[in-house]
Amino acid sequence: MSLRINNTAPDFTAETTQGTINFHEWISDGWAVLCSHPKDFTPVCTTELGALAGLTDEFAKRNCKVIGISVDPVSNHESWSKDIESSQGHAVTYPLIGDPELKIVKVYDMLPADAGDTSEGRTPADNATARSVFVIGPDKKIKATITYPMSTGRNFDEVLRLLDSCQLTAQKKVATPVNWKQGEDVIILPSVSDDAAKETYPDGWKAPLPYIRIVPQPK
Repeated sequence: MSLRINNTAPDFTAETTQGTINFHEWISDGWAVLCSHPKDFTPVCTTELGALAGLTDEFAKRNCKVIGISVDPVSNHESWSKDIESSQGHAVTYPLIGDPELKIVKVYDMLPADAGDTSEGRTPADNATARSVFVIGPDKKIKATITYPMSTGRNFDEVLRLLDSCQLTAQKKVATPVNWKQGEDVIILPSVSDDAAKETYPDGWKAPLPYIRIVPQPK
């Protein structure tokens, strides 16, 4: 099944470095970021998981949990976590999902259905497409996805920026423009009429074009 924005994130029960979880129950009523990796003990992913570990407080401020997944078993994750902490300076305090039968990466459309049913013997190149970030809302819908090649480390500052935008635009009838950051001006949605916009923004807005209405970020 191909997953798209606004699809329900597939639910699953899996073993993790913090015990068995049911994914939707684990998300609870907050947000979640699911970050996938092609294989344990790979260099780029080691730097990524360490950087993500250093940002868990930032995600927590946004009522967002983070969780990683690799197709290797949990026992490998536990050893890998020690490498991550020693080399990157941050302990991995979030759960890492084991998916040795490839069930979760398949249902999330990161590996094809004919990829087999075991992680044994698979190389990072075999799992190269398992390099995605999923931003999931409290309603368990997929709000955003980003997929990277194995050679390019992820930018988690961008993931935080994306999360900020998703959370703001889920609450307010606005969109965020190019390179937007928290606290900067936003754009009133085209679906909001001028009359309705005046009720929310009585001081008006900047309009460089008739269809671009710029206002300060709403509280």
